[in-house]
Amino acid sequence: MRAVIQRVKSSSVTVGDETVGKIGSGLLVLLGVAEPDQSADADFLAKKIVNLRIFEDEQGKMNRSLIDIGGEMLVVSQFTLLGDCRKGRRPSFIDAAGPDKANELYEYFVAQVRKTGVHVATGRFGAMMEVSLINDGPVTLILESK
Repeated sequence: MRAVIQRVKSSSVTVGDETVGKIGSGLLVLLGVAEPDQSADADFLAKKIVNLRIFEDEQGKMNRSLIDIGGEMLVVSQFTLLGDCRKGRRPSFIDAAGPDKANELYEYFVAQVRKTGVHVATGRFGAMMEVSLINDGPVTLILESK
């Protein structure tokens, strides 16, 4: 699994004219699922992300986690994170999991984060979405489960 994590002051996702997910301060997580991924990959990333110390403490140092600040998470599925652009001019998505497996692990990841007590909003799996965010920092990190 691959995740792009952005620290945000707020973020939302819309499908058509409908806002399907919206958060205040916290993390926007763009999540891609690879074919070999299993529930252990989702467990690892969920635990890692909610405990990642990337929020500032009273001294302005990145020393607090999403759980520490009581922040929220918006999770958006994004298979294009698995695009391989090393050859040619068009990305290859051969490493991305198929829709059934990807949706299952995406939903499992969301459930694992919710078990930590973090409020989680989501996009709509497989839909054409518009994601809005106000970066905080900006702080953007890429995590992989392998």
